[in-house]
Amino acid sequence: MSRVVQSLLTPWWAAELLTGAKSFLDNPLIGSPRLNAKGLHGWRVAKAHAMTDRRREKLAAAVDPSDVATYARDGFVAIENFLPADTFAALRDQTLAFKGPAREMVQGDAITRRYAIDPDAIRAMPAVKAFRDHPRFQALARYIASFDVEPLLYIQSILTHRFDAPPDPQVNLHADTFHPTMKAWFFLENVAADEGPFTYVPGSHRLTPARLDWEKRRSLSVRDEGDRLSARGSFRIERQELTALGLPQPISLAVPANTLVVADTFGFHARGEAAHRSTRIELWAYSRRNPFLPFSGLDPWSLPGIAERRIPLLWLTHDIYKPLIGQAWAKAGRKRPGDE
Repeated sequence: MSRVVQSLLTPWWAAELLTGAKSFLDNPLIGSPRLNAKGLHGWRVAKAHAMTDRRREKLAAAVDPSDVATYARDGFVAIENFLPADTFAALRDQTLAFKGPAREMVQGDAITRRYAIDPDAIRAMPAVKAFRDHPRFQALARYIASFDVEPLLYIQSILTHRFDAPPDPQVNLHADTFHPTMKAWFFLENVAADEGPFTYVPGSHRLTPARLDWEKRRSLSVRDEGDRLSARGSFRIERQELTALGLPQPISLAVPANTLVVADTFGFHARGEAAHRSTRIELWAYSRRNPFLPFSGLDPWSLPGIAERRIPLLWLTHDIYKPLIGQAWAKAGRKRPGDE
């Protein structure tokens, strides 16, 4: 890159330091071993967590106290029998029968398939509103995300062992980024221990001195380790490293249908390995915002009439700018969540 181009881009790169930008490859300031040796990455991690704590204080009153305590201890909350049985049955049946425009991403030998919960999907699956609008889900998702914003909501299918290819990289323990974020899974079918259950290291969401030191050390070498996902800011960790951080081994959440799991994905987590070809179908929610914002709300994208149209707009934007930003999510036509 020429010095002229570098000079033009440097203000942009500097501004990204106060956003959720995380790639050590795309931003030379974020990825600078010299700056990180002086504490840049460690400062971003610590500052983002401090801001998160302040925002969560404003949201805690709406959350069941037992959920707050469980999250503080483990980094995730799992709730079985989340919806009444008849409501859940209607939601499950409508979702499994739904046929709509899907997007798919291939990673290793697995396919991740998603459908937007948009106005068309809601008309076809009116029972989904019982989950989307559930006060306990909404309060817990916003608390863990630390933002009073409407989560993005999808139908998601995980299809394992579909190719003769290297293993799905999502089975490796990792943190999604350098700051707390929220993901949620509402399982529509039973998830067996050998069918790729969600896996989490309890307590790994906490920014302890040992974790902060590990973050700093990784920031110095991650560009040169040959692990592209880590270099793009989603640090991988080996199980044998957990003990040095004072952490236990991960647990697998083999759970019955109608279980909700809401997790902070700064904590180390993974998709469990499936022993055989399997299909896991769920509602999947996600919330990530600029971690340095001092306020928890003021999100115009959460307004009624806009919130449920965000995902199609995001997909359209990605399609338009695909030549510039790449696009891992390919259009897959109209199909049902369980289709091959």
